[in-house]
Amino acid sequence: MQAASRESYTAARVALEESAQAAGAAATAATADELLAFADLLAREPRLRRALSDPSRPGDQRGELVRSLLSGKVGQGSLDLLAVLASGRWSAASELLDGAERLGAEALLASADQSGDLAEVEDELFRFGQIVSGDPGLAATIGDFSTSVSRRVELVRGLLADKAKPVTVRLAELAVGGFGGRSFGNALSRLVEMAAERREAQIAYVTVAQPLTDAEETRLASSLSGIYGRQVSVKVTVDPTVLGGLSVKVGSDLYDGTVAKRLAAVRNALVGK
Repeated sequence: MQAASRESYTAARVALEESAQAAGAAATAATADELLAFADLLAREPRLRRALSDPSRPGDQRGELVRSLLSGKVGQGSLDLLAVLASGRWSAASELLDGAERLGAEALLASADQSGDLAEVEDELFRFGQIVSGDPGLAATIGDFSTSVSRRVELVRGLLADKAKPVTVRLAELAVGGFGGRSFGNALSRLVEMAAERREAQIAYVTVAQPLTDAEETRLASSLSGIYGRQVSVKVTVDPTVLGGLSVKVGSDLYDGTVAKRLAAVRNALVGK
């Protein structure tokens, strides 16, 4: 997002947090569904997107337009949030759509936080991503844009039914729809990171040849937390092709101490002689 859009989104995010504090988890989850339904409406109606992001129209008029369109169709809390969203300055109509979708995702994560399920939702999303990426056929089916979103959502819903938190299922469905214009895998990763950010944690993506024990994972998380000065949430991928050692990626920092990496360096050195 450009600066004006970021400022507008931040204002709506602050309003969301204030609203969530006054509501319970169920009410916040209901608000999330209404925010995401509004994002779907914006995606279907380009004229509405343009009208609500038109810089020549005063913000209070755009907010009132939302109220007139949705009054009686969504809860008062959702209506107030959407009015705040629409009254902001948006650099492009597409950024308003992204803001509405992101606000809905944040509301889902807020509801999980309120119910004490946020860390579990974060882990479930990551594990589901690992399951999908480990099955090429499943990954191709879920990522197939020639198949309707509704059919792919039904597939994901069936895979996660009774196996994951409702918020996890809803966020996975959002990823199928291409959250933020991303592919399914990238959308799921971004949602995992958003869950961690809400817990004031940073994600460390770790690749190993063999699964880590609980004690090893705890020690690694503790060590990384000391390095980065904040809580680090370790997400482990087992990949036998790395042969041994481990690779750790935290933000833009990458440490690759795998055996495969060292062997590749030796091969390159020999070839260069």
